[in-house]
Amino acid sequence: MLYDPLDHRIRSFVTRAGRLSTGQARALEEFGPRFLIDYRKELFDFHAPFGRTAPLVLEIGFGMGGTTAHIAKAMPDKDFIGVEVHTPGVGSLLKLIGEEGIGNLRVIQHDAVEVLNNMIADASLAGVHIFFPDPWHKARHNKRRLIQPPFVKLLCDKLAPGGYLHCATDWEDYAVQMLEVLGAEPLLQNTAEGYAEKPSYRPLTKFENRGLKLGHGVWDLVFTKR
Repeated sequence: MLYDPLDHRIRSFVTRAGRLSTGQARALEEFGPRFLIDYRKELFDFHAPFGRTAPLVLEIGFGMGGTTAHIAKAMPDKDFIGVEVHTPGVGSLLKLIGEEGIGNLRVIQHDAVEVLNNMIADASLAGVHIFFPDPWHKARHNKRRLIQPPFVKLLCDKLAPGGYLHCATDWEDYAVQMLEVLGAEPLLQNTAEGYAEKPSYRPLTKFENRGLKLGHGVWDLVFTKR
């Protein structure tokens, strides 16, 4: 199944150039050749870079990569692919991978929808993580949100039976939409009665912790493929 959220030139993300720090630029040069996977318009054997066959988890939009690195280190029995479009975040995560010796994590710098459509085989993922995607909080921009029925169907195509989809957001309106969209997908089953408790593997970010202290909410949703 092909899904393109970029129809009518609408993107689910904003391309921001950002400024690379010296450390991020050095990481791209030093660790990129080893830990970056080039985008290509063909199916890719994601077990090959790791030299083993292990459950594969995809993270979409990892930001600066701290959470991604934490989870990969905590789950050495799984392999992780992080997809991000912004160069500073890619450099930041590569720096963590290289300096901390995280062998079960690789990075693709490209639009996640094209990666899913072209590189990832159906029923090949053990899990998908989407943490704090852009909420597009203005009502007229809600259609740009990533979690929409066609995209969720695409994720279901790529998940193996029993695989899971874990989303998190700190925007209540987006959480409500996520719950509605995920709950309406017949291939998915909610693991909770509504929102899930935060799984222990997802760490609290500094931003999230600060928000919780101020009384802001955070909503986790964990669904499995039937």
